[in-house]
Order: sequence, then structure tokens, then C-alpha cells
Amino acid sequence: MSSVATPQRTEPDAGAGTPVPKKRLSRKHREWIAAGLFLAPDVLGLLVFVGVPMVLSIVLGFFQVSGFGSYEFVGLGNYERMMSDPLFWDSMRITGIYVLVLVPLLFVVSLGLGLLMKQKLPGMGAYRTALFLPYVISLVVVGLLWKFLLDEQVGVVNRAIRAVGFEGRSWLGEPSLALASVIAVTVWVMMGYYMIIFLAGLQEIPQEYYEAAKLDGAGPWRSFRSVTWPLLRPASFFVLLMSTVAAITGGLDLIFVLTSGGPANGTSLAIFYIYQQAFVFGEYGYAAAMGSFLVLIMVACSAVIFAVTMGGRFDDGQ
Repeated sequence: MSSVATPQRTEPDAGAGTPVPKKRLSRKHREWIAAGLFLAPDVLGLLVFVGVPMVLSIVLGFFQVSGFGSYEFVGLGNYERMMSDPLFWDSMRITGIYVLVLVPLLFVVSLGLGLLMKQKLPGMGAYRTALFLPYVISLVVVGLLWKFLLDEQVGVVNRAIRAVGFEGRSWLGEPSLALASVIAVTVWVMMGYYMIIFLAGLQEIPQEYYEAAKLDGAGPWRSFRSVTWPLLRPASFFVLLMSTVAAITGGLDLIFVLTSGGPANGTSLAIFYIYQQAFVFGEYGYAAAMGSFLVLIMVACSAVIFAVTMGGRFDDGQ
């Protein structure tokens, strides 16, 4: 008896003729791409206008460069010359004094102004604007203004001093007063900007913390030490870092207009000495070597500031 083969029934392919959906990026990946697109112009600008000049400056420090475009490789010759240059180390000493006086003074004054401007009193908006205004004025204009105000003969400061029976001083002409005068002018220029930074940090602290401290019997000083000071750590880090960087690598405009490094090189900061070597004497390679060394000093100071301010030392009881 012959068997009859039964045909097998096949199911139709469900995917036949149906387009396969494209795999979409996850939300996290899309956010990363959007962030990269937003950051790309700034990163590109930093690479072109900061990164490339820094690399070229480091390379230039190994060459003897004249103002006529000739390059001669000298290896570590510029750094050896720097180590034995008494004028450079004198400018570094003056820079050290400038930083050690300016940064703490600017920190204290700006913090005090921030605490004062936080109070809800009439006209606070106008006061804040007046204190911030010097920061947006050109440093050359600020230098010319204060050079007139501090003039020994016709300056307003000496006139006010003589009006009350005291003798005027040569604020920018005496070696013992010139650097202090430059520091005072710098504080006047910068305090409004850092006041705004502190004020923003103070306004981020919840009022409930102060109310809880008051219920525990804490007075104004205890509230500041236990609540305000620890919670201002990010703002303190930013102010200390930026003011230190500005003190080490800035100040050229004011120094140039107010004193030109004098008297007797008493205000010749390292950045001013580097400027002189590059653009007055044409020693571009030597100036680049000194500039690279100054950047290393700035990086070391930044690391110390980060360790102190962000390492828990601002906490109560530490």
C-alpha cells in the first residue's frame, strides 16, 4: 500500500516586505552629541588662540630669536640665563610680594562688600553698580585717572591731605609707596567683580540654615563661621584662583601707565620684565622661556589653592 506524501504547510514570513525600522540613538547619546556641538566652538577657539600659542611659546624658549627673524637653537641656554639673571629674580620677588598682599586683601574686601550688599537696604542696586563699574573700565583709562589723582603736585589725594594739615607724598615716585599704591588701585578695580561672585554664592545659601542656627543660639559670628564660610567654598575657590592668576600674569596695563616699572624697578613685576625683554629689547626667545617658567609657577599656585579650598579645610573645626 503506497503512502501519499502530505504537503507541509509553511507560515508566511512576517518580515517579508516590511521595512526594518532604523535604530535610533538613545537620549543619553543625543544629549552627549548636543553638548559636544555646543562646546565645539569654545574648544576650537581655545585650541587656536590659547593652545597653539602656548605650544609655540614653549618651543620658542629653546631658540635665540632676534627682531629680524633669525632663529638659533640654544637648547636650555635661555633657562640657564634666566637662572643667573638678578633682575628676573628681583621681579619674581616683587611679584611674590604683590601676590601675597593683593590676593588676601582683595579676598577680604570683596567678601566684606558681598556681605554688605546682601543686606536689604534702599539703593542697594545703585551701590552694586557703582562698585562694579571700575571693573568694566579700560585699565589704561583707570591708570591715567589714578596717575592724575596720585600726582605729587596737583593730585586730588595730596590736596586732600594738605587740606587737613599733613604733608603730601609722592605716591608713585617713592619706592616704598609705589607698589602699595599699585596694589590699592588694583583692589579698587577688581573688588566689584569678586564682590558679585561672593554675592551670588551668598544668595545660594538657603535662609533656613540661618534660622536653624539662630534657634540653636548662634550669633552673627557663629552663623558666619558655621554656615556661611563652609557653603562659600566654591565661590572662595573661584575668587582665590582667579585673583591669583590675575596677580601673577596680569597687572601689565596698570604698571605700564602708572609707574613703567619704577621707581628703581620697585614695581617691575615678572610680567612687566618679560614684556620689556620681548618688546623693548627684542629677546623673544628669552621672554618665552621666562613666560613658560611663570606659567609653571601659576599652575603650582592653582594646585595649592585647590587643595586648600576644596580639600575640606574650610569646614567648621578644621
